[in-house]
Amino acid sequence: MNRLSDMQLLVDAADLGSLSAAGRRAGLSPAAASACVQRIEAAVGARLFERTTRQLRLTDEGRTYLGYCRIAIDAMKEGERAVRSGTDTVSGTLRISAPSDFGRNLLVDILDGFMAVHPEVRIVLSLADSISRFVPDDVDVAIRVGPLEDSALVARHLIDSRRVVCASPACIAAHGMPSQPADLVELPTLVLTTNAGPRDEWRLGETTVRVSRYHECTDSEVIRKWAIRGHGFAYRQQWAVADDVREGRLVLVHAPEWSAPSPIHAMYHATTYQPPRVRRFIDFLQVEMAVRMPRVA
Repeated sequence: MNRLSDMQLLVDAADLGSLSAAGRRAGLSPAAASACVQRIEAAVGARLFERTTRQLRLTDEGRTYLGYCRIAIDAMKEGERAVRSGTDTVSGTLRISAPSDFGRNLLVDILDGFMAVHPEVRIVLSLADSISRFVPDDVDVAIRVGPLEDSALVARHLIDSRRVVCASPACIAAHGMPSQPADLVELPTLVLTTNAGPRDEWRLGETTVRVSRYHECTDSEVIRKWAIRGHGFAYRQQWAVADDVREGRLVLVHAPEWSAPSPIHAMYHATTYQPPRVRRFIDFLQVEMAVRMPRVA
């Protein structure tokens, strides 16, 4: 077998969770498939799979190597398609990770445009509120909102957003408009809870307050609906509530004075070769976000 065929066997084994099944797909006996993996492990000097009678599991080294295997296979397929078609058509699978709010309010519309321009690219989108700063090996681009932790990943700054305080007209009528940030400590508030705990510390301009009377939820959409229904003041990304503000369901509270910058980055693994679909998507994303990002009034 050639090197690319060996790589494809590894990818199939990981995706199928079975070396025997990957061997059958390649027309190999279980013994031949096992020998292929052993040959690759000897060449790279590391064990790639933990194998038992009932489970096949990638090691840390295996996950790292598999990421490069996918890049090499995709690059070869893209090159073959480009030569056959006589164009530089971008294709392959693009795996994206992003916070749920960002995905629902901005990314889904941006992806509509990207898919129209690049119909041969298959999108795999993963959205979550309690999202890790870590970018898994099987993600091509991870969009992260807020300050970044130190990382070996490449981070490209896309744009700066802002977090704002908002509430429904009914909530403000019932509890009054706070006149200073400290007033929020005793007012009813709504807090999103993530893996790191409740986000109960709100930066409002030069002041930071820790709210204490709050309902909390792990789902940002529930926080938004609670705010609209008048259950409390919320601290949200402005793009997450822009439509509600525009249509009068929510009101911004002392914006832009009571707001805080929140950078948005695209993160990806540091590799010598980046597939064209990754580069084109990040470029497209940055341009679209500059157009779509609402401004704090």
